[in-house]
Amino acid sequence: MSIKDHLRELVLQALLDLKRSGQITLDGEPAFAIDRSKNPQHGDYASNVAMLLAKPLGRNPRELAQAIAASLPKSQHLERTDIAGPGFINFHINQACRLSVLRRIAEQGERYGWQPEESRESVTVEFVSANPNGPLHVGHGRGAAFGASVANLLQAAGHTVQREYYVNDAGRQMDILCVSVWLRYLELGGVSVRFPDNGYKGDYVVDIARALRAKEGDRLRRTMMEITADLPPDESQGSEAAPGDKEAHVDALIARAKALLGETDYRLVFDTGLQWCLSDIREDLAQFGVHHDTFFSERSLMTDGYVQRAIDTLRERGHLYDDGGATWFRATAFGDDKDRVVVRENGVTTYFASDLGYLLSKFERGFDRAIYILGADHHGYIARLRAAAQGLGFDPARIEIPLVQFAILYRGETRVQMSTRAGSFVTLRELRQEVGTDAARYFYIMRGNDQHLDFDLDLAKSQSNDNPVYYVQYAHARICALMRQLAEKQWSYNRSAADAARARLTDPQEIALLGELLRFPEVVESAATNRAPQTVANYLRELAAAFHSYYNATAILVPEEDLRNARLGLCQGIRQVLVNGLALIGVSAPEKM
Repeated sequence: MSIKDHLRELVLQALLDLKRSGQITLDGEPAFAIDRSKNPQHGDYASNVAMLLAKPLGRNPRELAQAIAASLPKSQHLERTDIAGPGFINFHINQACRLSVLRRIAEQGERYGWQPEESRESVTVEFVSANPNGPLHVGHGRGAAFGASVANLLQAAGHTVQREYYVNDAGRQMDILCVSVWLRYLELGGVSVRFPDNGYKGDYVVDIARALRAKEGDRLRRTMMEITADLPPDESQGSEAAPGDKEAHVDALIARAKALLGETDYRLVFDTGLQWCLSDIREDLAQFGVHHDTFFSERSLMTDGYVQRAIDTLRERGHLYDDGGATWFRATAFGDDKDRVVVRENGVTTYFASDLGYLLSKFERGFDRAIYILGADHHGYIARLRAAAQGLGFDPARIEIPLVQFAILYRGETRVQMSTRAGSFVTLRELRQEVGTDAARYFYIMRGNDQHLDFDLDLAKSQSNDNPVYYVQYAHARICALMRQLAEKQWSYNRSAADAARARLTDPQEIALLGELLRFPEVVESAATNRAPQTVANYLRELAAAFHSYYNATAILVPEEDLRNARLGLCQGIRQVLVNGLALIGVSAPEKM
């Protein structure tokens, strides 16, 4: 239990005692706050409980605050309380409580700040889920960093967490990739190819085609006449009198490829592109420190019956109707802006039907909560997925859909444009190679996911105090350097001696640092609850700033052994918390810089 939780329990016990003695009447548990004080002179924490209850209880808030403070149970962690302003209760933590955090950190190590494992509900977190039709770009990177950090935080907060990537291996974009690969394959074999305006033009498509050619030779060769005969004109082929349509052209090209290759060979080309891209994505994410437990195939929604079971459930519950030959879900009954087609006139299920099946799969697989981390351009999914949940009989509160705003990359003053099909995009791999994984991970999450992010490459690469990730990592490296200097002086650090001498930590900066270490579990809990990894990033920078100031002002490796051990014990506590916090956001803690 954190100190903040401990203080909440004390206040609740005081309220219960006042109720039992007839001094107040109270129904239920009030939603009061326990917040850290901004001014140390006002204590370490403050509560608004008296001001919150004064009006409904018909009491003067300051008098009520005094009554609550007088009824607080005795605590070994509290030095005193006082009443401030209109009725705030200020809590002053005693020094023994602050000092005890060093022993707790030493004992718990990398688990300091964590709740007991599997002590809370199970959660599936779906993130990244980029179409496997090309390499990940810098836009995907932000969703990857945010999703991985949220999953880490939820696990630290005691949740059972499953990290999932939804593989869109059944959509139109994958058919376009398939045709693009096949045309490049033909081109490599000497066939004069007119590439469609809507095809994928990146160099990676040629790489896939080259691998296909190495395996299949000329077996999949067809003439361009066979391929293009009677196709509707592409956009660039049209004229004012007879305009072309790039969407109609590429759809006709897909149908022609399926007819010429046959089902088996078309699937061969399709799967070659899919597996190449998926393999590349997995490798890219692994290098970025992001790992998924499951890559969930969209195709499996049909083969495993999830889509059909979802449709059957909606029909049984009376939420489907037929109109114009199509089957519709009455989504407007659950707050969506329009009803949604589930089965088209031709009997083919829609993308929304797959969404229904995927949602059903999450809860059939036993998860208590489903978090979809999506790009900001998917804001329309929120209402429809909540409507789908209600239609299927699930509590929509069990679904969360945080949206990740776009990351805009700048080189100097120039904004870099990105387009997957045109191939003129900056890949996540290129970003990592330029600024490093640590800087990329930190920069991606240092702002809230609902805020736009301008990614400053020059700042991310700089080795200065203005670069937040460098500043935090340098604090860790400085502490490691202290331990090396200790060995050079042929001195030793003794943890037991440090524990015994910790009462020597009386400097105001030392007291402030102990307070920072004490609040780390609260930071983790808040970041997990609010899905806000930037809270951890901000805390780490504040802790690093406090340490750098202390390091510059205080001699740590002093000749006096007790004082030296005490200060090194504090530094070791800071080092461990820096390691733990950086790990939660996927950033390393180097020992040398």
